[in-house]
Amino acid sequence: MESISNQLIDTHCHIDFEDFNIDREKILDNARNVGVTHIINPGIDLNSSEQIINLSQKIGLLYPAVGIHPNSKPEYVEKVWFSRLKELAKQPKVIAIGEIGLDYYRKSNSIDYQKYILKLQLALAVEMNLPVIIHNRQAGNDLIEVLSDWTNRLKYENSLLQSSPGVLHSFSDDELIAKRAIDLGFYIGVTGPITFNNTKELKSIISKISLEHLLLETDAPFLTPHPFRGKRNEPANVIYIARKIAEIQNLPLERVIKQTTLNAKSVFRLRDRN
Repeated sequence: MESISNQLIDTHCHIDFEDFNIDREKILDNARNVGVTHIINPGIDLNSSEQIINLSQKIGLLYPAVGIHPNSKPEYVEKVWFSRLKELAKQPKVIAIGEIGLDYYRKSNSIDYQKYILKLQLALAVEMNLPVIIHNRQAGNDLIEVLSDWTNRLKYENSLLQSSPGVLHSFSDDELIAKRAIDLGFYIGVTGPITFNNTKELKSIISKISLEHLLLETDAPFLTPHPFRGKRNEPANVIYIARKIAEIQNLPLERVIKQTTLNAKSVFRLRDRN
């Protein structure tokens, strides 16, 4: 059996995107070759969520999450899309509701509408007993307020999600938001920008967060880490994120890999899905 210290988990990757249509199998082989054992692929709308589920049936290391991204508009009337999302969430390999959240940078949808569909999907996560993958862009305070109310409900209902409700994907907010999210039980997802020269504040924040609260993500094909910045990202590059965390926290790389793998297996309940 492979030692867990040699396992890497990319907890956020869009391998379903057309960027990988030409060489998806090669990209997956690259990931396997560096020790990636699981790739979590979130949906951004109904179509992508369904496509990821179909891909996961052919790709053993791929695990889908299903959700409506805050920049995506549901294609159908509410009762229809929500019912369809619920049916997708019941599929055996689905391990999370996501990518959901708030985005005040693009504002493709109104703030009120974003909050509305976020709250609907948080309620679905409770019903389905699935953790959430949270997108946050320039919406930290409002997001924490929504998540605080939601986690209070988890405690009131004694939900199994209360100890580890999910992850704040590709963290880019300030230290206070990180602390508040961790206090609510959320993990902090770390992506390629941690390797950039111009992200001193992010490095400072991550340096202060216990390894027990961190997850590794690529967000491929986006956010490619140094030294490949500017090129298409891929799951194999998750090792560069692990190396940078090890450097800024002055820890052995093996410890970073081992703990972040344990974290991912815990929050997404992957221990029984090898």
